[in-house]
Amino acid sequence: MKKVDLLQYRQNMSLEDKIMLTKHKIFQFQHKMKETIISFSGGKDSTVLLDLVRQDFPDVPAVFVDTGLEYPEIREFVKTIKNVEIIKPTMNFKEVLKKYGYPVVSKETAEKIHDIRNTKSLKLKNKRLFGNEKGNTGKISEKWKYLINSDIKISSKCCDVMKKRPFKKVMKNYSGVYIGTMASDSNLRRTAYLRVGCLNYENGQATPLSFWTEKDIWEYIRKYNLRYSKIYDMGYKRTGCMFCLFGVHLEDYPNRFQLMEKTHPKIWKYCINNLGLGDILKKIKVNYHYENELFAGGKK
Repeated sequence: MKKVDLLQYRQNMSLEDKIMLTKHKIFQFQHKMKETIISFSGGKDSTVLLDLVRQDFPDVPAVFVDTGLEYPEIREFVKTIKNVEIIKPTMNFKEVLKKYGYPVVSKETAEKIHDIRNTKSLKLKNKRLFGNEKGNTGKISEKWKYLINSDIKISSKCCDVMKKRPFKKVMKNYSGVYIGTMASDSNLRRTAYLRVGCLNYENGQATPLSFWTEKDIWEYIRKYNLRYSKIYDMGYKRTGCMFCLFGVHLEDYPNRFQLMEKTHPKIWKYCINNLGLGDILKKIKVNYHYENELFAGGKK
């Protein structure tokens, strides 16, 4: 069976079959890697993952990276979970923006814009602008080309600096990590699953929920009465960093910033005004007001 067909088959399995397969993957990884840890974001996916891992391996610790950008409700929930180490980055978000730039549109687009602006390689620059003999792979979307000459400092470094770097320090003490990502999250994660599956022993990473969907996550939570952060009951579907601009242009009304104006008005004012996110959202034609469509591009 082709990997694409296998993924589709697994995504269509019943919840109970997915639980059995996930537990099998966890068992394989645990007995191969021995010293493992759970990457715990406090979101619904990693909450389900933590529950499944600890059913059979209750002593596996978890780590939460408190970047200062998490929703207050997420941090409160994390503190209620036992055996979770809370770590912090060495730079705050404002410092990251000043040194590297804003996370705009998507990780891929931000990287391409950074390459076009900074590379000394004409070959790479042309690839980013026009594609190559293999087609448009690696080429920036025509839709976002105007950002190249904008005054916005753009970079994809934020996640690396604020999450991955501090996490790497912790990983020196472990041989493997469980991560609660799913192939349905994005094209990047789907591609990663098709390439290596759930268990990447070479990198010491296990993603045993890869063939699950968001529907499965909520079905599991409700069926087994699993506690989760109340942020989801406030209308949020994603619980990553509050100020991240990646993917916001794809969200329907209310997007994360529109909802934030209603639920966390003080934090909203800080990021829109003090951090300058309001100006950037205008430039990428995303409405950030909860009730008013003040400019083109807002979805309601």
